[in-house]
Amino acid sequence: MPLSRTQQIKQLLSEINRHGVRNRRVLSAIATVPRDEFVRETSLHQAWENRALPIDEGQTISQPLIVGLMSQALELSGDERVLEIGTGSGYQAAILAELAAEVVTIERYPQLADSARQRLSRLGYDNVRVVVGDGTLGWPDDAPYDGILVTAAAPHLPRPLEEQLSSKPGSRVVIPIGRTDDQDLIVYERTESGLHEINLGPVRFVPLIGKEGWQE
Repeated sequence: MPLSRTQQIKQLLSEINRHGVRNRRVLSAIATVPRDEFVRETSLHQAWENRALPIDEGQTISQPLIVGLMSQALELSGDERVLEIGTGSGYQAAILAELAAEVVTIERYPQLADSARQRLSRLGYDNVRVVVGDGTLGWPDDAPYDGILVTAAAPHLPRPLEEQLSSKPGSRVVIPIGRTDDQDLIVYERTESGLHEINLGPVRFVPLIGKEGWQE
């Protein structure tokens, strides 16, 4: 007999907890956000599995473990303004909306941005603003940000993102850094003496395309 939705969510939470997602607020957000609303109809049967799934424009919705680890790495308490680079279906933005006061999310594909905007609005995430642009340049209009989360892989930390990160100690950028086919998940934490780098281990993301990232 297939597992019920509640059983699937419980099983997913148990799995990602075993693999390092321990923050209770993050686990609660993953249980709360309806991932089945953010995947293609053909992927609905896999919506609560710990796997990346295809969406439009050749992009993916990240596996819940990676979403959990990246969200946890921002160490959000609830009153922050967060910038997300790479909206995709809007799933990660919804998770961040559960964890922060305000989320600005940038998408380079207008079609993805439009559908994510409608989806997030329909689900009641009125603290998320979806904008279209080159994510490698950030979004200076609403800077500075207490946290910046990048859902695509860059060859280095784009300078505009560093400049738009709040000067407050503890502000963080979470970003995959490396080659187009092999990266490490890096946390850059603002300290009194500059940015402190923490390596969370190997990951694999689609390339971050833009002026300060990879060329198309």
